[in-house]
Amino acid sequence: MAQYRSKPRFWIVLGIAVLSMILLAACAQSAQRPETVEVMVEREVVVPVEAPAAPMEPGFAGEAVSQAPSADLGSVSERMIIRSAELAVVVEDTETALIEIREVATALNGYVSNSNVWRADERLRGTITIRVPAESFDVAMDQIKDLAVEVERENISGQDVTEEYTDLSARLRNLAATEEELLALLTEVRERTRKAEDVLAVHRELTNIRGQIEQIQGRMQYLERMTALATINVELIPGQDKPIVEAGWQPVRTARAALRALIDTGQFLADALIWLLVYILPVLLVLLIPLIVLVVLGRRWRRRRAAKKAS
Repeated sequence: MAQYRSKPRFWIVLGIAVLSMILLAACAQSAQRPETVEVMVEREVVVPVEAPAAPMEPGFAGEAVSQAPSADLGSVSERMIIRSAELAVVVEDTETALIEIREVATALNGYVSNSNVWRADERLRGTITIRVPAESFDVAMDQIKDLAVEVERENISGQDVTEEYTDLSARLRNLAATEEELLALLTEVRERTRKAEDVLAVHRELTNIRGQIEQIQGRMQYLERMTALATINVELIPGQDKPIVEAGWQPVRTARAALRALIDTGQFLADALIWLLVYILPVLLVLLIPLIVLVVLGRRWRRRRAAKKAS
């Protein structure tokens, strides 16, 4: 009877080992020859929705195994390129330029991802980062440069991720096929052996495969989002003929400066008093106590000596 039970376990473990070897060989082959796999994806990529998890069966408590995704990658007619640019432009008014660049991004179905403004030499400087659809990249660049008085710096770069996306697609198909085989094996184990250790062994392999599938899907979705939207970083340099603060006497500004100086002085005096009470006086007290003791002992010794001489 014991021999009859051990044979199914042997074939189960052997089946898991064979499936793992097939998966490793398929991944290694796809990694060595990524150029042989042709993937054709449209420029506007729709993020795939992950298949819902399979319902738990009563035979194994706490088990939830997701069904293998039916990934239909379709065909791609263009390279997948992450486009970005950096512009440094001279503008007449920084605030107006920020508003106009924000309007350019909104009109092209994009958005502002970052914006920063600061003062330098009594002039307003700023930076703004926008993201627009990749097909509107050239239009956005032309419109931004039209808003500038002068273009001081322009840098355009592109990162081709087609090969990485192709390799991820091949690995995803291999992992999905392996997951289907493991699901079939899990059903067979439940029907034939009904042993918790056998079910757990297959379930561990399924969990590992599912984790790899979700990791690859996350990376593919990231690449799809990055290639769908281009990034433009713009540095705004104010022109030299329009300072922020106009020349002339400004009593309100002078009063604010005087009030600020008064507050700073009050804070300095309060800080000095705190240092005096909390730090300086205790340290002086610690240093003076030994001196006081020495002085008192010295006076007593002199008095005794004077008394001895008088006697």
